[in-house]
Amino acid sequence: MFLVPLILAGLSMLGPFSIDTPFPAFRQMGDDFDVTGDQMQLVVSAYLISFGLMSPFHGPLSDAVGRRPVILGGVAVYVLASIGCAFSTSLPMLLVFRVLQGLSAGGGVIVSRTVIRDAFSGPEAQRLMSRVMMIFAVAPAVAPIIGGLLLQLGPWQVTFWFMAGVGLLLITVVALALPETHPAERRTPLRVASLVGSLLDVTRNATFHRVAWAAALSFAGQFIYIGAAPIFVVDLLGRGELDFWVFFVPMIGGVLVGSQVSSLAAGRVSGDRLITAAMLFATLGSFVNVGLAATVGPSLPWAVVGPALLGVGTAAAYPSLQLALLDMFPAGRGAAVSMFTFFTLMLNGLVAGLVAPLVTGTVVELAIASSFLVLLGLGSWLWHLGLQPRHPKENPTLAL
Repeated sequence: MFLVPLILAGLSMLGPFSIDTPFPAFRQMGDDFDVTGDQMQLVVSAYLISFGLMSPFHGPLSDAVGRRPVILGGVAVYVLASIGCAFSTSLPMLLVFRVLQGLSAGGGVIVSRTVIRDAFSGPEAQRLMSRVMMIFAVAPAVAPIIGGLLLQLGPWQVTFWFMAGVGLLLITVVALALPETHPAERRTPLRVASLVGSLLDVTRNATFHRVAWAAALSFAGQFIYIGAAPIFVVDLLGRGELDFWVFFVPMIGGVLVGSQVSSLAAGRVSGDRLITAAMLFATLGSFVNVGLAATVGPSLPWAVVGPALLGVGTAAAYPSLQLALLDMFPAGRGAAVSMFTFFTLMLNGLVAGLVAPLVTGTVVELAIASSFLVLLGLGSWLWHLGLQPRHPKENPTLAL
């Protein structure tokens, strides 16, 4: 099982690789397709929104037929979609295949998280979730750097050929080394009514909504920088196609620190206390970010300090938040993670496609928008805590 964390992290990395690897090529693609930078943001939102729309179905499907078939099938379609992106001759054609990428990528990204909870429990599950997140966190920093280097080897199409190659590699290692963690006796019937029923059970749960929106909104405060990275790095910071590392390396460094904090806290600090402390830290980081943006503007390294602090807080809270959501529905973990991913991806798609172009006129506008989202996430979490019993042990949704 020592390979399992690496395989699961690799599957999770499909998400950030699909978003971030093309960033350095946006200007070249925009020139080829004769579209503006704002229109190129649709390349991000098309993937995210389609991923979000499909995400409610990957988990319940894996509850019914097993984890491996859904992972292998999803990644196989992802490979074909990536090849289609490479052959695209217009922005609408590219967007069609980006939608197909989004619809299929969740087979690996979403179901891989469920595998962790299938095979592990308690502090061990939290530590593994944190380790996977640490490996996964490297992807957003590495992906645009790889994208920039790939552009030195060929035109923008080479980035999508690279994604197809990553998908083929993942199919190979999953087929050879990832065991099935959801045996037949634990599966739900493969019926539309059963699948829809499991999703409705999750959707109707008010506690699920409070915790899910706390996680989604706080992460959106960080993601608005990721989704707007081509504008933030190139237009606001005045950097080039090989310079995305100046933003992603500090931010992902923060994520690695936060993931390590979560791992060390497993079994020592209760889930709700860790989440509260981490989200308060993220909120403080967002205030620091606004202050730096207002005083020193787009000057490095100060422009990337705030996103790095957000990364620490978000990554420290995220594993415990995900485990809390999964533990609310022991018989329908796939449905729980699917609905959570649906909310998160739809929100991030709207943030990247609609909000980001409106708040990227200056670094101050971007910092304020980020802080507002983090504050909403903290508010949702505090609302959740306020409705819980005084003794957390009596509340199974917080038993981590």
